[in-house]
Amino acid sequence: MSSQYTFTGQFTFSIDSKNRINIPAPLRKQFSKKDKKTFVVTRGIDQCAWIYPISEWNFIQNELTQLSSLSKTNRIFLRNHLRHANILKFDSQGRFVLPQSLINYSSIDKDVTIIGVLNKIEIWNPNLLRKVDQSDEIDDQSYEELSERVNI
Repeated sequence: MSSQYTFTGQFTFSIDSKNRINIPAPLRKQFSKKDKKTFVVTRGIDQCAWIYPISEWNFIQNELTQLSSLSKTNRIFLRNHLRHANILKFDSQGRFVLPQSLINYSSIDKDVTIIGVLNKIEIWNPNLLRKVDQSDEIDDQSYEELSERVNI
């Protein structure tokens, strides 16, 4: 099953003194009515926070249940990703409180960069994102192989 979401774009916002972040309206408007402003925020792999609409998260959870808990690698992977997942709702102004553990993990201070990445939204410390962007170069051959697979 493919995702119904295609979040795109980059936005700059600030986190307020109560740890609230406002998700940009162009991204927020894409949330399906069936999600009822409910989403999951969790640790991303690249020291950022990931936001999934609840219907997308339910699909991911279903996929994760296919991993055998007899495998130590699977157990560690599941534990490390699910322990930080929080089910939250947007308030009437499109804000939510980012849990302190995710603020610490993502090194978020005041400014945040919010990026739409297809089925999820990423929240970054802008300085950390710049460093990741500079260090995450893909070699030409890998880039070429990937672009052939995606047909862009």
